[in-house]
Amino acid sequence: MRTFEASPTASTAASATPASPLVALEHVCFRYGGEQVLHEVNLEVQIGDFLGIIGPNGAGKTTLLRIMLGLARSECGHVRLFGQDVRAFRDWHQIGYVPQKAVAFEARFPASVFEVVLSGRTGVAGLARRFSAADREAALGALETVGMAEYRDRLIGRLSSGQQQRVFIARALASQPALLVLDEPTVGVDVEAQEQFYGLLRRLNRERGTTLVLVSHDVGVIAAEVTRLACLNRTLVFHGSPEEAIRTGAIARMYRDDSLLVTHRH
Repeated sequence: MRTFEASPTASTAASATPASPLVALEHVCFRYGGEQVLHEVNLEVQIGDFLGIIGPNGAGKTTLLRIMLGLARSECGHVRLFGQDVRAFRDWHQIGYVPQKAVAFEARFPASVFEVVLSGRTGVAGLARRFSAADREAALGALETVGMAEYRDRLIGRLSSGQQQRVFIARALASQPALLVLDEPTVGVDVEAQEQFYGLLRRLNRERGTTLVLVSHDVGVIAAEVTRLACLNRTLVFHGSPEEAIRTGAIARMYRDDSLLVTHRH
């Protein structure tokens, strides 16, 4: 069987070291339509972290990920990826990203599972290059990692939602990233598929050393799975171990205190 390695020490021009974070957000702010969505957010993701980000609807979780990945620009503060300012960062193949509703596409889309995953090698191969044997090997290795290699020739639209989610994770893993970012990845996925999904994330983090950032509404599940927890509600309410979040009542206060809750989704 082919092996697939997603190493936090993969070669990169950026200067992340065990002593410096893969991601650093300092005093980040963001407004949307005149409304303050994020205010003075300070957050670090260290090599090997499995960070869960939770918060009520409209707390700015997806916006925070978009700023983290350079898809939106903060109005104040600084964002650094692998030791570099996000505006200068170019090693995007080091980051795998599975956005919200990644599986919400036309079911008759004429692409096989393997073709979808192979497209994740574009950042490595380059837009103008043909995919090499190494690219195909990496794509198949990613499919084997998520347990979907036997479906490589099946049309993506003919899979269940749970299977499709695994394929899109494989696509994100195909570039062998040091950091994997997932935004609400279990929405619309049945309970059995969710259990398999979290088992996969545990293996990626604990056995392969992949650094993970996961946004989710599944507060109880997340607290049981992650190594670090960030409670966000426009500002960072808590950042630490799940055990400390529970012991100090940080999670309960965030969801119980009506003055903290935001009703608008971003």
